Amino acid sequence: MLAPLRRRLKSTKAVASSSARSTGNVAPMRFVVEAILFDIDGTLVDSTAAVERTWRSWAAQRGLDAEAILRVCHGRRSEDTVALFLPAEQRETAVAQLERLELSDLDDVVALPATQTLLPLLPPDRWAAVTSGSRALMQARLAAAGLPVPAVLVSAEDVSAGKPDPAGYCRAADALGYDITRCLVVEDAPAGIEAGRVAGAPVLAVATSHCSRELASATTVIPDLSACTVERTTDALVVETAS
Repeated sequence: MLAPLRRRLKSTKAVASSSARSTGNVAPMRFVVEAILFDIDGTLVDSTAAVERTWRSWAAQRGLDAEAILRVCHGRRSEDTVALFLPAEQRETAVAQLERLELSDLDDVVALPATQTLLPLLPPDRWAAVTSGSRALMQARLAAAGLPVPAVLVSAEDVSAGKPDPAGYCRAADALGYDITRCLVVEDAPAGIEAGRVAGAPVLAVATSHCSRELASATTVIPDLSACTVERTTDALVVETAS
């Protein structure tokens, strides 16, 4: 059954790319894939307010420019962002401090539209999450939002290089047992989109934390996951987006 699926998927990816280029990434799209790999912050959970509060608090304590940090932190590992602003000898302590701030700020972390109905419908062996956050923080945010923790969760500590490096998405696909090119990456941030593209996967972007213009490198862009449907077939997941 896999050979026909490969042929269908290659055709689907070609059509998707052509449609996206010709219509500005807003045309209805159809992906036939074996698994879906989701980002978490901004894709499954709305944690933007908490993320910005903690970075602002952390920056104020260290006399750093919070606005400069917020321009580059979304979609990236904390340690990679911290490395841009602090010398090497301060980074480990600073990342630990940021983690404590984040874990203490979960009150308004909520599920994004459609996620609470979509995720339980997916077979456990056909979806994973790939995040720039720590495992402990992502498990806490998923729980706060009332969402399931996937069997395969690739977090910041699982890779040596974070997004836009493709390692996290490649690792998740391997853990599920699928080729990354037969998986759909779902992302909300430019760094994550780049990670999915470099990995070789089609990328569905949700404009929940960034404007559509900033997400234009994705295969297609939708407002949020309520603008798509997922159908389970015997050997695939069929994802269709609305215009």
